[in-house]
Amino acid sequence: MSALDKIKKMLKGHEDQAGKGVDKAGDMIDERTHGKYGKQVDAGRDKLKQQLGSDRGKDDPPRS
Repeated sequence: MSALDKIKKMLKGHEDQAGKGVDKAGDMIDERTHGKYGKQVDAGRDKLKQQLGSDRGKDDPPRS
């Protein structure tokens, strides 16, 4: 069992909270890097949310 599978099992039923945590972490990274890596952060955030099953942020408009 991979680490990602263990994390998915642990977060089952709490996908919305996991998505909020991913968003908060992405915002913190953006703030500390002054948005320099905004596109990479957004791509990583979307990929992680997809992997964790919290795809609710896909309909949000892209950040500038």
